[in-house]
Amino acid sequence: MRALSSLRWKIALTTTMVCCMVAAALGVLVHNVVARQIVGEVRKDADRDLEHAIGHYQYGTAHGDVNVALDPPSLPRPLRDVIARGQTGSMVGERAGRPVMWAAAPADDKALAVWVPYEETRERLRDIDTAILASSALAAGVVALAGLFLANRISRRLATTAAVARRISAGDLDARVGLQGDDGPRSPGSQDEVRDVAQALDSMAGSLQERLEAEKRFTADVAHELRTPLTGSLAAAALLPDGRPKEMIVDRLKALHLLTEDLLEISRLDSGVERADLGRMELGRAVERAVAGTRLAVSVRVVRDTVVLTDRRRLDRILTNLLVNAYKHGQPPVEVTVDGPVVVVRDHGAGYPPELIGQGPQRFRTGDPGRGRGHGLGLTIAAGQAAVLDVSVDFANAPDGGALTTLTLPVGLPADGS
Repeated sequence: MRALSSLRWKIALTTTMVCCMVAAALGVLVHNVVARQIVGEVRKDADRDLEHAIGHYQYGTAHGDVNVALDPPSLPRPLRDVIARGQTGSMVGERAGRPVMWAAAPADDKALAVWVPYEETRERLRDIDTAILASSALAAGVVALAGLFLANRISRRLATTAAVARRISAGDLDARVGLQGDDGPRSPGSQDEVRDVAQALDSMAGSLQERLEAEKRFTADVAHELRTPLTGSLAAAALLPDGRPKEMIVDRLKALHLLTEDLLEISRLDSGVERADLGRMELGRAVERAVAGTRLAVSVRVVRDTVVLTDRRRLDRILTNLLVNAYKHGQPPVEVTVDGPVVVVRDHGAGYPPELIGQGPQRFRTGDPGRGRGHGLGLTIAAGQAAVLDVSVDFANAPDGGALTTLTLPVGLPADGS
């Protein structure tokens, strides 16, 4: 049923239905015209025989034809009523179980009737109807195949465009439809709406890619420009006299310095130059060391330990950002569970906003004022580092409340390589 609801089948079925309706209308019209012509010829023959029979009857001579009778018993009742009114008429009826064309006229209060065999005429009409039906079926089949071919071509191009649109929405800005030359050169004044949509999508993707590249370059340039003066400002602030003003200045400079470092890290992740230094390690112990390094009150539970292939420094960075985010935007207790290659980080706050769950972390915003304020770079860096390590990251909310982040790491090979 799903296949029949696709665009190609809808177009093909609609084209076939229209063709069948047109063929039926033309068939009825042709049948009526041909039948009227053939029946008219037979009726003319019957009327001519009736005129001869009337002439012979008036002169009292024999007609010499066996197809003439006076008040024949098989004369149809409607024709007898016409004769009773003193009129002449003709109609198709039966005689001796065979179809005939009757023609009758009044003669001395009786009906003088002649009949012409009608069986061959009826067979001719049947043959004509069969030919009309066969021609209509053939035309409908040809049109259906042509409609299916054209619909399949349109549907395939639309499906390609939709697939590219999904790739672009997933972050692949290099994806293009590329329908500019699939059908040869486009003639002036021709209309191809599918090609127009594809070209508009390609143009939009190119423009979006240029904007994002410009944003990445701007972010990297700003971070590089700020790094040196911030380092100098921190050194100069250390020379200030001890006191509350010095603490406030140093605290703000350190926050700004951390922000700059985060921007530089995001720039490196966006440029694709980051490469992981992979090694085999026990995941449970690695997670415990990373959690201990944050000096946050986080409980770690190792359900099942396993050996994974990862970069310890980058894994520590991912876990640190997730835990800091949980404390900054969630509520304790914060829990980390290790079950094989899967690591789950959970807090008991308000949970992730729907935008983050559906679209992933967005830089420079948290998406939900209820989860606190922040620049939103921590989760962005965690997701970027996870991509470098080929780690699957899933953001969700626990059924009983709280943000739930699940990391799935690639499993490392045993030491003997088997």
